[in-house]
Amino acid sequence: MPSLTLVEAHERSASLSVSSYRVHLDLTVGDKTFRSRTSIEFRSSDRRDTFVDVQPEIMRSAELNGEPLDVGRLADGRLPLTGLGDVNTLVVDADMAYSHDGEGLHRAVDPEDGRAYVYAMTFLSAAPRIFACFDQPDLKAAFDISVKVPPEWTVLGNTRATQRVAGEWILDVTKPLSTYFVTLVAGPYHSITSTHDGIALGLHCRQSLARHLEADSDELFHLTGQCFDEYHRLFGIRYPFGDYHPAFVPEFNTGAMENPGCVTFSDEYVFKAQATQSTRASRAYVVAHEMAHMWFGDLVTMRWWDDLWLNESFATYMGYRVTSEVTSFRDIWTDFAFVEKAWGLAADQRSSTHPIAGNGARDTAQALTDFDGISYSKGSGVLRQLQAYLGDEAFLRGVVTHLHRHSFGNATLSDLLQSWQQATDKNVTAWAQDWLRTAGVDTLRCCVGSDGAVFVERANGSGEDVSRAHAFTATWYRDDETSVSTPVELHDSRTPVDLPYDGTGLLLPDSADETWAKVALDPTSASRAPRFLRSIEDPLSRAVIWRALRDGLYDATVSPGDYLAALEQSLVGESDLAVEKTLGSASGGAIGLIGVYFSPADDRRRLAAVAAEILSRSAPESNRQLIAARALVAASDDEQMLRSWLDGATPPGLRADDDLRWRITRALCEHGAYGLSDLKAEQERDPSSQGARHALRCRAAIPDRDVKAQVWDDITSNESLSNTELDALCEYFFRPGQDEVTGAFVPRYFTEIPATASLRTGAVVASVARLAYPRFAVSPETLRLSSRCLDDPSLPELARRSISDRTDDLRQAVASREKFGPTGRGR
Repeated sequence: MPSLTLVEAHERSASLSVSSYRVHLDLTVGDKTFRSRTSIEFRSSDRRDTFVDVQPEIMRSAELNGEPLDVGRLADGRLPLTGLGDVNTLVVDADMAYSHDGEGLHRAVDPEDGRAYVYAMTFLSAAPRIFACFDQPDLKAAFDISVKVPPEWTVLGNTRATQRVAGEWILDVTKPLSTYFVTLVAGPYHSITSTHDGIALGLHCRQSLARHLEADSDELFHLTGQCFDEYHRLFGIRYPFGDYHPAFVPEFNTGAMENPGCVTFSDEYVFKAQATQSTRASRAYVVAHEMAHMWFGDLVTMRWWDDLWLNESFATYMGYRVTSEVTSFRDIWTDFAFVEKAWGLAADQRSSTHPIAGNGARDTAQALTDFDGISYSKGSGVLRQLQAYLGDEAFLRGVVTHLHRHSFGNATLSDLLQSWQQATDKNVTAWAQDWLRTAGVDTLRCCVGSDGAVFVERANGSGEDVSRAHAFTATWYRDDETSVSTPVELHDSRTPVDLPYDGTGLLLPDSADETWAKVALDPTSASRAPRFLRSIEDPLSRAVIWRALRDGLYDATVSPGDYLAALEQSLVGESDLAVEKTLGSASGGAIGLIGVYFSPADDRRRLAAVAAEILSRSAPESNRQLIAARALVAASDDEQMLRSWLDGATPPGLRADDDLRWRITRALCEHGAYGLSDLKAEQERDPSSQGARHALRCRAAIPDRDVKAQVWDDITSNESLSNTELDALCEYFFRPGQDEVTGAFVPRYFTEIPATASLRTGAVVASVARLAYPRFAVSPETLRLSSRCLDDPSLPELARRSISDRTDDLRQAVASREKFGPTGRGR
């Protein structure tokens, strides 16, 4: 199906203006399809032929200004419209298919109780799978929605929903919305209500999670109130969309979606298992991020997807800022340093890197690939630089001007820059050119001249000659555990630093993590880093060092052996957050690199030993104990210990809840100690939807040829699997140390996974290609297969981006092995 192009969108918006949509959905006709009737009022300035977007299962009828249209002309999701008047009414009646991929109107059945739940995800080309529309962000209109559902169901949407009679609901007419913000949540949801500052609040989840949402409702309502108060203070504009009803929905593709009035969250944020403090902080940030969108994104919306960053960078920056300043999660910027910034830095060094703004986005398919670490993480990091450059007062004054000037409309980067320029005498245009319209990340390093003077050197990370200005702090950490810091402004390739350095200790540029740049440690500083990680008090500065060491690992300037030694020497005394993010688990951190940079045998045991030592020193029932226990389960190959924990012989204070039991079960499956019968017994013990996904991960991890073949068939040909089921199978199919069993599937990946685009659409195509990539097959041959695949012009765009990014990551691992040998200790 063709994607809407930028040219087509500009032509249509120049010709049309949309007044209103009246949408009626009947969700009572079956479990495969629903009835959709849409009436669109719109004007045409030039009566030029155009088209409406609609993707029905069955097209029943369409009328334009009372005259029937030939529905047989519907092709590739576009129904041609000819003979327009100045004022027009289009009515489209169709049967639509429920989806199982997290887009359109998604229908999920909870295996725990058999209840069905639906929710609408209209983002990026998905709205026409629910109702006929002119699907582009700059054709905003009011929506008048009604819906018929089973009588026991609850209905939520962008505005207040009222049940007229049993099963028949109407929603208040909305403010002007882009089509990709329209949502509907319906089903036997459990609801909790409250109010804050005159705003009606609600929290909603499926019935099987009700008690878990109830347990966290006070925390969530309190967070929501804190964020509303701070955004009202910062923006001077009250929340503009009436009620606020976050809904935690099943099988969601992303963390959350900023639908005005009814944000949809993944119900993974309803914590059924024990949650670490970092996990709770991440949820708080996501709450703040989505609420920021109510102003930046929803009230004022980008005109086209090449200004995606106007939504996501701003919401990311404000989410972290507000979470750190008004909630109890004050160290969230340290979490940003470990996770969010690392994500963005990785994206900015790949061949797929792109400018923050003006990234092209020639069509919606390309736009979807740019929802990445640059649009979110780098953009937010650059906004921190701008806030420091302009000063907070001018920064916010420009934002408020922009929000007032374009309320309920659309805007571009130029519009925002104009508002900032009016708030300051500094050159915002030049700043934007250097930071927003160029790609790549600079590298900063402290150097010492022959005269003993310290200077900071900047290596340009762009493919063009760019001299970005950086403002940051440089620190000399001395051997006596004191430190000296100084502010630095760098405009050229190097600048002197006023530090009385005597050749000892550790020099660290950007020690407060203030600019967007990589930090490279010279060999002497890298060798001294483990000692200073044990003495530096500031957790943010330590996070900068940990990230510099990890970047060195990826760049093959730090050997895997040296990185492991730093973990062994310094991680035991680190903060809970640093332990969780640095040591990690089966899918992240150092443990997630087993089989890539670290060996599945000796290095796994070394990482397990680090986790075991931290666990032995952790207080019973503490956050740290839970972090260390999860890490030990992921790293250990001690089957006897893992089995004993399942049997209840856990360390004192450690509770083996469903989540921990499944982690242990997956580890035993991966090591070949558990089979399908063991898995079946565990799933019978936990029949929940979470248990079902855990069981799929476990099945995919079993190193048995027949099981692997069955899983591969499901990944490549089973159209009935939902998005989350596919993710579970793909993530754990290739595992470290299973080369003998999975080796034959490596070449098959490069032909069979791209072909799944004929079975699936949207984000699922990208996630399957990303998660199923054979990243543990670290060899030049895998790189050759990847390159050949990427050379194929028929490779689907969404799969291409995932494969390209994974190939860049693999290329780094191959380079490390070529330099340091298969053991990572040097040749």
